[in-house]
Parts: sequence; structure tokens; C-alpha cells
Amino acid sequence: MSKTVVILPAYNAGRFLGKVIDDIVALHPDFIPLVIDDGSSDNTADVAELHNATLIKHPVNKGKGAALITGFDFVGNNDVDWAFTMDSDGQHLPEELHRFVKSAAENNLDVVIGTRMDDNESMPWLRKVTNIFTSWVVSSVSGASIPDSQNGYRLFKATSLKNLVLESTNYDLESEILVKLAWSGASIGSVPITTVYGDEISSINKTRDTVRFFRLMGKLFVSKHFRSKS
Repeated sequence: MSKTVVILPAYNAGRFLGKVIDDIVALHPDFIPLVIDDGSSDNTADVAELHNATLIKHPVNKGKGAALITGFDFVGNNDVDWAFTMDSDGQHLPEELHRFVKSAAENNLDVVIGTRMDDNESMPWLRKVTNIFTSWVVSSVSGASIPDSQNGYRLFKATSLKNLVLESTNYDLESEILVKLAWSGASIGSVPITTVYGDEISSINKTRDTVRFFRLMGKLFVSKHFRSKS
């Protein structure tokens, strides 16, 4: 591929991050790991520097969405053609990066999203049901087929991110960006991936982030209604 950045939002991910960076570079030496340290209190920043990743630090924790926006700003301000987003805690396997590249090239896609829904037997049942429902909501509002809308393992063509106005700063941004990319005419596809469930502690607050999701979807639904009327 052309110049490619791998955006790694990281919050207290020091014990996982080094291996993730090393695996990315070993498999794709031309890819640039970009760590967004979102106000970590552990050694996340030190690990990023030790493993020669590009590092941007938030002085305080701002949320995953804010970390992704920082990464997208880097993409927009530099000579970058493609941008991956993936988790920094080892849940996403760097050896599957090539699947996204292949799908984007073969299907002329602007966005490729990883999906765990083709083989979800190991997925906790509540997460499975939640993912099916939220993916249906996001697909309905966006008008695109998105089988795993909560999956953060994604590939974006840099030009598709230009002029995209994003308002969320937490996990709901991952839904907002898919809806707005679909509305902008971006071609969106998906590839099957493996997700590793380890002993990492999720920073998702189920109640708060669920409320944020539905508030966002309601706002976007109303916006879609007015778009269709204009």
C-alpha cells in the first residue's frame, strides 16, 4: 500500500502495547504505528517510545473518540494515504492487517471494517446480542450494510476522512463515523477477523456508553429525516 498509519488509541495499555507495535512492524515494516496515549497513568508512553512508535500524548484522559480524532488529525496533516485503527491491548491481531488491504484493493473500498459475527461462538452472549442490535441500528441509520458496527479494527482511505465533522469524543464516535462516511458516499465493506478475549479491563461503561449510543443515533436519525426532506 501507499503510506499507511496504524492508529493505536491507548489508555493504560503499557503491558500489551509493545508486542502489538512489534508485530505490526515485523509484518509491515512500511506501516507507521501511531500511539495516542490518552492520559495514561502507567508506562504506555514509555513503551511506545521504546518500541519506536510515533507518539502523541493527551495530558488527561479524553475518551477513545477523542484519541481517534487526534489520530485522524495526524492523518489529515501529513502525507498519509491509508489509516488503520486497532486496539492497543492485543484484542486485534496484526497478522490480519493484510485482509483489510486485500479487500480494499479488490473491491475498491474506502472503508473496511473487521467483523467478528461470522464466527462468534467465543463471544460472550450479551456482547453478541448487543452487537447484533447496535449493528442493525447503525446499518438502518447509515443506509449501509455494517455487520459489526462496534468493532474498532478498521481501514480508512485518508481522503474519505477529509471534511468529516465528528462531534463525539467517546466510544459512540465509532458509530458516528460510520454513519457519516456512508452519508458522504464512501464505499464500505467488511472482512472477518479474530478477536482475542484476554484479561484486559475494558474502559467501556455499559450504562453511560449505551445512553450515549442511543442519544447519538436519535440525533442522527432526525438529521437523516431532514436530509431526506431537503
